[in-house]
Amino acid sequence: MHEQTVKALKENCLETIQHIAEVCEKAIRDGHKILLCGNGGSAADSQHIAAEFVGRFVKERISLPAIALTTDTSILTAIGNDYGYDDVFRRQVEGLGVAGDVLIGISTSGNSKNVLAAFKEAKKKGIHTVAFTGSKPSESEKIANFTLKVPSTVTARIQECHILVGHIICNYVDEGY
Repeated sequence: MHEQTVKALKENCLETIQHIAEVCEKAIRDGHKILLCGNGGSAADSQHIAAEFVGRFVKERISLPAIALTTDTSILTAIGNDYGYDDVFRRQVEGLGVAGDVLIGISTSGNSKNVLAAFKEAKKKGIHTVAFTGSKPSESEKIANFTLKVPSTVTARIQECHILVGHIICNYVDEGY
């Protein structure tokens, strides 16, 4: 099943992946950053992808600006307590994001309320929005500039492809440094 999903991803999503990689590379070249968010396994993927940019992916290069909005427990719990869990990413986008940045929201369903709120805030601020979802129609695809719809409805397969695409984007950006 994994191999079938990756094959379908390759057959159906390469153009979208290319566009997303180009947007991320341009943002970094222009002095902007990549913001990432998601819940559960998607939070871990956000952290993983941010680490590849800030640390290194394959080759030695300068550190590149990326922030996983899933990692600061004081921010997450303060916002969750004071405003509600739906605002934990939106408030961070409001405070940290600037026009020209890229927000990658990872949600297998594409309907996570806190990711959707972050997308709406990002759009107000002129931040490029990228949704990583599964194949089902979602609210994310109605908001995001780009949507990577992994051709699967199985959460594990979707998550595997999300991290694969994250690595493809990192590799694309690495080539320029």
